[in-house]
Amino acid sequence: MPRTLVIDTATAACSVALLDGDRVIAARHDVVGRGHAEKLVPMIADLPDGGRADDILVDVGPGSFTGIRVGIAAARGLAMGWGVPVRGYSSLALIAAAAFEAGKSSPLAVLIEGGHGEVFMQGFTAFPVEPSDGLVSLRPDAALAALDGRTPVGSGVRWLTAIEPALTADSLLPDASKAHLLPAELTNLAPRPLYGRAPDAKLPA
Repeated sequence: MPRTLVIDTATAACSVALLDGDRVIAARHDVVGRGHAEKLVPMIADLPDGGRADDILVDVGPGSFTGIRVGIAAARGLAMGWGVPVRGYSSLALIAAAAFEAGKSSPLAVLIEGGHGEVFMQGFTAFPVEPSDGLVSLRPDAALAALDGRTPVGSGVRWLTAIEPALTADSLLPDASKAHLLPAELTNLAPRPLYGRAPDAKLPA
């Protein structure tokens, strides 16, 4: 069975895993907040055979602009050096897959912190895991209104609990070791950033 190296640096977590199909050979997961660039390479090197794999799977976002770029740059560099393909997946899809495995009911609304007081949000259903709507960036009050009875999960839920304390804050972050839970159609994104909203800086007209 081909080995897959999974790299996830799109959020506060820095996470890597070496998979053999559905089997996790080894994994490292650390909530670092910042400093992914310094943490990532040693974490990969600590995997068996230095993480050497037949293909690479990387979280392309949404999430931290810097974190996303760190992970994709590492994945592309290793893919070039090893002569292997690299594919992408969404951070929100991975959180949804892990939440369903943990027993969360379908449908879900996955939310992560998006910056500027907003959250990235997308709905998912289970069996198999698939998006039920598109990715949006919303103010917390708009995200709360858009839940529409769905179970909220992810690091962005804490912004909603400030408005609606009855909600349970669930701080799930992407974990590379859970990537085998994703169906094939959700692991074929191009290895380029999925930012979720326009960048803050704009080129002069």
